[in-house]
Amino acid sequence: MQVNTISDTITDITLASGRTITLIGTAHVSADSVAEVEQQIRARQPDHVCLEIDAGRYQTMIEGQKWEKLNIGEVLRQKKGFLLLANLVLSSFQRRIGNTTGITPGDEMRRAAETAQQEGIAFSLCDREIQLTLKRAWYCSGFWNKMKLAATMLASIFTNEDVTEADLEQLKQKNALQSMMEELSSYLPTIKEVLIDERDQYLATKIYTAPGDRKIAVVGAGHGPGIIAHLEALDAGTQSTDLSGIETIPNKRSFTRYLPYIVPVLVISLMVYGFIQSGWDRGVSMFVYWFMVNGILSGIAAIAALAHPVTVVLTFLLAPFTSLNPTIGVGIVSGLVEAYIRKPRVIDFERLQDDILSLRGFYRNRFTHALVVFFLTSLGSSAGTFIAFPVLINLVGGGA
Repeated sequence: MQVNTISDTITDITLASGRTITLIGTAHVSADSVAEVEQQIRARQPDHVCLEIDAGRYQTMIEGQKWEKLNIGEVLRQKKGFLLLANLVLSSFQRRIGNTTGITPGDEMRRAAETAQQEGIAFSLCDREIQLTLKRAWYCSGFWNKMKLAATMLASIFTNEDVTEADLEQLKQKNALQSMMEELSSYLPTIKEVLIDERDQYLATKIYTAPGDRKIAVVGAGHGPGIIAHLEALDAGTQSTDLSGIETIPNKRSFTRYLPYIVPVLVISLMVYGFIQSGWDRGVSMFVYWFMVNGILSGIAAIAALAHPVTVVLTFLLAPFTSLNPTIGVGIVSGLVEAYIRKPRVIDFERLQDDILSLRGFYRNRFTHALVVFFLTSLGSSAGTFIAFPVLINLVGGGA
């Protein structure tokens, strides 16, 4: 395989078979990228165009997101609150950048598809479904990586930092991208593996197996080096085109599968042991401590989320018990209560795309506000469990 770097954004690849692939690396909200994609497709007249977008996102891009069809109660009951919030945070980040540059996220993919259609060129959607990617990122992460991911999501909601066009163009430079990848690898190695490495493999395979002798692939600039490496392995026959290993949600490891049940069993066992070994007073002290730590931290989280007073009280009362129930967390309960008391209105769905651009909007919009309540109270209860558990062990041992 021969690789010829034409510019910072364009790479020509010649496979052993003689087929050619032109990679166009883009910044997803860059006006220059949109213009370059159209110019290259019209000038080169490829047999096929490959796009870094999945079918779901492409449909949303063409038809618009129908948020009004979402039922927040069903989302929470199906335990998809984190997934939806992650989608909204990602959308918020992209829209903030798009508002700065005047380009809607994914415009270069839309322009590439439109140009291909105008020129009579077939195109394919080569990215893995975003829902599958996010689910794999969550399930493949351990406890601490999940906490880091939650903290990153929280920080994204609270930040209003602007990104300029110059910043975006810098991100297309290989040295800047390499630095970002190294930072992500050290901070969230599992997330980086799922979001970047696996998608590099997926994209490269879909591009490699797409029909045509002369292909153009429009991809985010950050994927360029990884895609080239996988294309080289595919062309040499050292890598399979089978993607089944990264197209499913992995089964939880035995310990991880039973962890939600192990923690409640241990806590309840500690309390029972405290009653038996140390008497009524020590047993009651352990229960009260568990109740207060979980309830207070979850209640404070509900207050921080500006939840309805009824939601705050119920969160405080129920958190100590839901934290011992592996099938439902306090975040689900508090989110459902908040959504019931403050039902999302038509106007909340109409202005959702604008409200997710700011912290104030997240709180003002009843749809996203219920998610904020769910998210913060879940963190509060997790913190309560983490803090209270070692103290219960100390109390069983006779500590003050």
